[in-house]
Amino acid sequence: MKITVIQGPNLNMLGVREKSVYGPMTLDQVHNAMKQLAEQHKAEIEFYQSNLEGEIVDRIQECYNESDAIVINPAAYTHSSIAIRDAIAAVGVPAVEVHISNTARREEFRRNSLIAPVCAGVISGFGPFSYQLALMAAMQIAGEVQAQKAQKAAQQA
Repeated sequence: MKITVIQGPNLNMLGVREKSVYGPMTLDQVHNAMKQLAEQHKAEIEFYQSNLEGEIVDRIQECYNESDAIVINPAAYTHSSIAIRDAIAAVGVPAVEVHISNTARREEFRRNSLIAPVCAGVISGFGPFSYQLALMAAMQIAGEVQAQKAQKAAQQA
């Protein structure tokens, strides 16, 4: 099972930016915690971060027939990117949207996600632990999809 984690703009600044909102953990520390969890579940995990919308779209498209699930924090693009939304919808790979902060408790403009409707679910507000919860959800969903495919293949055989 392969999970691709895609990080949007400014997440490379975790541990530096707005510690009162995002906490002191760096992106590398978040990824290391996810990597440990993935290893415990014998899942392969890959990390990608970009500040550029088109590069994020490209990486999502690369997940087609390559990844079993996507964990994505589109960051500020959550509220503005139809391109990222459409890319997730196009590839048909189950996706879990994740945010460190509880976006529902923040500024009004942060409360609407264009990405959520094309994701299996959204996890937010649990600090950096949100990523581990999102990874657990992604692994569960990917496992269910794999089991369904195996069952269909067995029935056709």
